[in-house]
Amino acid sequence: MDVIVASEVNTDEPRGELTVRVIAMPADTNANGDIFGGWVLSQMDSAGGIAGVERAKGRVVTVKVDAMTFHRPVKIGDVLCVYTEVESVGRTSMKIHIEAWSKRFLTHVREKVTDATFIFVAIDDAGRPRVIPADD
Repeated sequence: MDVIVASEVNTDEPRGELTVRVIAMPADTNANGDIFGGWVLSQMDSAGGIAGVERAKGRVVTVKVDAMTFHRPVKIGDVLCVYTEVESVGRTSMKIHIEAWSKRFLTHVREKVTDATFIFVAIDDAGRPRVIPADD
């Protein structure tokens, strides 16, 4: 059992807009009973895609993920909350900062699991880069 010392609990606030909330289920675990890091990354990519589509007003694809460090594990029953914030927009690409926070089962303690900057490119129907329209 993991013991969390009060001074170690992350009291920071999430950065960005809550974009995805999903419960961690037993099928998403590794042999140690922790949720796979790849599952968390997948949820972050989905959230970034949602934010990217909204900003680009159309299809986007992930082209890069900056370094990620997992600070805390996600356990079965935790609610993974993924926050997104568009950091910058170029001609065809954008940087989106994404944070994953875990709301712990039963205790409702909220801790940052990981964060990263994802790069998305807006694409047309043929899969070619397209210009991102100006923000309204």
